[in-house]
Amino acid sequence: MLLREGYSNLGIQRLLDETGIPKGSFYHHFHDKADFALAVIDAYVADVHMVLDQCVFMTAMPPLERVRHFFALVEESYKADGYLGCLMGALGQELSGVSEVFREKIEGCFSSVADRLEVCFEEARGRGEIRDGLSARQLAELMVDCWEGAALRSRLRKNPESLDAMVNFFIRSVS
Repeated sequence: MLLREGYSNLGIQRLLDETGIPKGSFYHHFHDKADFALAVIDAYVADVHMVLDQCVFMTAMPPLERVRHFFALVEESYKADGYLGCLMGALGQELSGVSEVFREKIEGCFSSVADRLEVCFEEARGRGEIRDGLSARQLAELMVDCWEGAALRSRLRKNPESLDAMVNFFIRSVS
């Protein structure tokens, strides 16, 4: 619901009605809507980390193919959701200018994804699979940035073309 409607448009009562959760139960677990949304972000990024960690440590596969594989899996989840894009990106765009708490939380999530991608880029650099002079950290940060832009475009277009084009161009450009 947060991804589909956004934080500002999602009222607590509508959330309770849609899920059938009693108001008392909601407030037993969450102080307010912000507390709920922060918990949703934590759960979302935990799922992203689980998938990404599985890909990063698939050492039988070359490192750049692991990166490609991760983004293919993410694309499949976007497809299942109707190309609504990335929850962190959507909430980051909506809330980063009005809430320092959300800005810091979402930036931390993106950085943690870059941390994991950096492992693959560093291994690829060590194996001579990416051009000399390219920093693994800079590549990881740039890939997150590019992916988020492509995720927004796929949401606008309701298709995966931007996602595929970005990953293919990025991998070709660094190798």
